[in-house]
Amino acid sequence: MTIAQIPHEPTARERQGLLRAATSIAIVGFSPNTARSSYYVATYLAQDTDFRLYFINPNAAGREVLGRTVHASLADLPETPDIVDVFRRASDLPAVVDEVVALGSPVVWFQLGLTNDDAAATARAAGLTVVQNRCLKIEHARFHGGLHLAGFDTGVISARRTAR
Repeated sequence: MTIAQIPHEPTARERQGLLRAATSIAIVGFSPNTARSSYYVATYLAQDTDFRLYFINPNAAGREVLGRTVHASLADLPETPDIVDVFRRASDLPAVVDEVVALGSPVVWFQLGLTNDDAAATARAAGLTVVQNRCLKIEHARFHGGLHLAGFDTGVISARRTAR
């Protein structure tokens, strides 16, 4: 299956389809600092998925983190990733979108708390699918039954008593 362009904000089923079709993800704004959300998401993806992961951070370029080399830019990657997951300021998103368009990745994913309608419009006009204000880790766990591991209520009704 290939990743098709979705010209609107993807629905839950469409996001699930994007994640199922993807084999590689680049994390732009990855931080080697274990207290940062990008590190937490990268750790989850590295341990609990089969995605080929690429970390982008010019300040940490060349370092080995979580068994992967950190790259300075998207242009340095050995392949075009299926999804570019972005952990940058909203004001930085237009420049990131320009890089993603130049690279040819089909999906740009703005992490939880990140929206930029101008950048999203530019990406969509170039044929990219855009996900805004969604955590890729949470969405992946949601679609793979793992939200309970992160402390979220999965809505599953069970006869088992919870530990007190």
